[in-house]
Amino acid sequence: MPTTTRKAPAAPLPPASGLDRFFKITERGSTVEREIRGGVVTFFTMAYIVVLNPLILGFTKDSSGHFLGGGVAPNLPAIAAGTALVAGIMTILMGVVANFPLALATGLGLNAFVAFSIATKMTWADAMGLVVLEGLIILVLVLTGFRQAVFHAVPAQLKVAISVGIGLFIAMIGLVDAGFVRRTGVGPVPVELGIGGTLSGWPVAVFVIGLFTVIALWVRKVKGAILISIVATTILAIIVEAVAKVGPTVIGQNADGSNKVNPAGWNLNVPAMPEKIIDTPSFGTLGQFNLFGSFASAGAVAAFLLVFTLMLADFFDTMGTMTAIGAEAGLLDADGTPPNTQKILIVDSIAAAAGGAAGVSSNTSYIESASGVGEGARTGLASVVTGVLFLISMVFAPLVKIIPNEAAVPALVLVGFLMMQQVKGIEWDDLEIAIPAFLTIVLMPFTYSITVGIGAGFVAYVFIKLIRGKASVIHPLMWVVAGLFVIYFAIDPLKGILGV
Repeated sequence: MPTTTRKAPAAPLPPASGLDRFFKITERGSTVEREIRGGVVTFFTMAYIVVLNPLILGFTKDSSGHFLGGGVAPNLPAIAAGTALVAGIMTILMGVVANFPLALATGLGLNAFVAFSIATKMTWADAMGLVVLEGLIILVLVLTGFRQAVFHAVPAQLKVAISVGIGLFIAMIGLVDAGFVRRTGVGPVPVELGIGGTLSGWPVAVFVIGLFTVIALWVRKVKGAILISIVATTILAIIVEAVAKVGPTVIGQNADGSNKVNPAGWNLNVPAMPEKIIDTPSFGTLGQFNLFGSFASAGAVAAFLLVFTLMLADFFDTMGTMTAIGAEAGLLDADGTPPNTQKILIVDSIAAAAGGAAGVSSNTSYIESASGVGEGARTGLASVVTGVLFLISMVFAPLVKIIPNEAAVPALVLVGFLMMQQVKGIEWDDLEIAIPAFLTIVLMPFTYSITVGIGAGFVAYVFIKLIRGKASVIHPLMWVVAGLFVIYFAIDPLKGILGV
């Protein structure tokens, strides 16, 4: 059954300029204004990575006791500048080369894996060398056609399930980042509403107001609904902070080194006007990588398993993300394939290696791009706009820091709803596709991982076909991929068996 896609708005006017023809703006039912607006919205929903990536990478010491960049103290400004630089360049490249409304930046989850599972076993240069190596391997898989062949081997309805699961996943990200949903940390229930089952604190109130604002604007079909809501909610947040003096979530450290927490504080950014608007960027992490150093420091088997884990996560995260973005933009063909798939995958593979070469971890496609698509973006011009804003943010980083998560993430909840609508494209009466689709959809938000959801769906699909005596209809590549995912899920026991 063909993938259900969202139709782009009709556009009767012919291309009016070289820019229009190059990006096929009118052909895809968009306008230059809409593309610019979508690019700005995507940047606002992703800008947190410039602040968050240094916090994840910057405070971890490698095996030699040094911080990222080789110093004896954290170098957060250099990591922030490198993060914005690579994100800007690669997102512009995605727009110009692939003409697709998809932005890239340092991958969350991947950066934590690099910091806590890789860098602690070797030097930072060795760890970033592994990231570069992983990106180069994926690039080879793309150029040989293997990555695209795997994509085509996936049943269309599983692609729909991937889009729906990602929709729920980004809605969950929005709710958690706003503090509306929180981890309990105790007892049998992993999450709860707010703090102790109640909504507490001004930041959550700001998020709720922002959510109702974007919903109201959306249902009234106001142009620029998402962008307007982000700006308006940020202004409200600044006023609230000026009056209530809420402060950040982390307010210091206890005597034992643990964080002193203000549960009702702002998540990540405190919305206050900065003392200075412009700051000079530094790039101390660029070029800090050793391509094969990990094989000497951690051993060949351990290095191989680490590369495999990175590669499998990166490989399928992007596949799911570009499918979801293409579906929301109405750009998928009857087989659920986005335009310029090969070019999208090439740019994404280069971005993975570029992130390692710049010392800021693997860069990958961001599902937050769906917020720009929800604002109307349909072409690579939106990505160019997002990329330029990332480059500008290197200098205007203080301004980026005034937007709290609570003001940006209501857009993710709305976009999650829009992507959820594709669930009607799945035949729920067909158990051979319904059960794998269900596992794909629910495990993405439940495990906070796109890769886990895709892997569970693929393994379940092959298993059910096998149980029902239909092994012959399974595409050979689905056998290969399902087998790789079995290894992925069993990676820790395998490490124990191999003694690494």
